[in-house]
Amino acid sequence: VQLQASGGGLVQPGGSLKLSCAASGLNFRLVTMYWYRQAPGKEREFVASITSEHGRDYAEFVKGRFTISRDNIVRTLYLEMNNLGPEDTAVYYCNVLYRGSTFWGQGTLVTVSS
Repeated sequence: VQLQASGGGLVQPGGSLKLSCAASGLNFRLVTMYWYRQAPGKEREFVASITSEHGRDYAEFVKGRFTISRDNIVRTLYLEMNNLGPEDTAVYYCNVLYRGSTFWGQGTLVTVSS
């Protein structure tokens, strides 16, 4: 299983970014996919998840600002982030539990700063 995250960068407060996570080596359409993030000096934390049936769950601190989605045809997970603030600065990771093992992407850095 390989997860390749991309789309991070520098954005001003109030701005938007869309992250992508390309997946391979698994039956993508059947698995729940996750986004986590880790801010400097902090623990990694759950951001959002999406099931194979497109059921979504979000951490409270991103509700109404972030949207998780997936495209099973191109086996890609997305995270659309709006109204970003400095507190959203972190490395964002995609994640999947597949056949009893947990897999992480390499992470993509999001920096929110003026």
